[in-house]
Amino acid sequence: MNPDCKARLDALGTVLRAHGLRAQLTDEGLRVENPGVAGCCQAHPSDVISAGPRAEDGGRLWFFTAWRFPVAEADRVTDAVMAIKALLNGDPGVKL
Repeated sequence: MNPDCKARLDALGTVLRAHGLRAQLTDEGLRVENPGVAGCCQAHPSDVISAGPRAEDGGRLWFFTAWRFPVAEADRVTDAVMAIKALLNGDPGVKL
């Protein structure tokens, strides 16, 4: 993981923790879990968020889900937090 991506994920993790989610930086990316919601296949809904260039946006740095769905541009941490919280709250309207 390049240093810029790692720094962006670390900053995102800090904000997500302030919002009550669990977030831990791993070799694969930022593992985020919502301890306030019961999961179906595991104890709580979770995802591993990565950061990397998005070709469709001129190579700008974006956050992605584990399924490589774009979450938000890495400069838009608030948008990323809102999208990740909605995803891990089980919001059926979330289309990442």
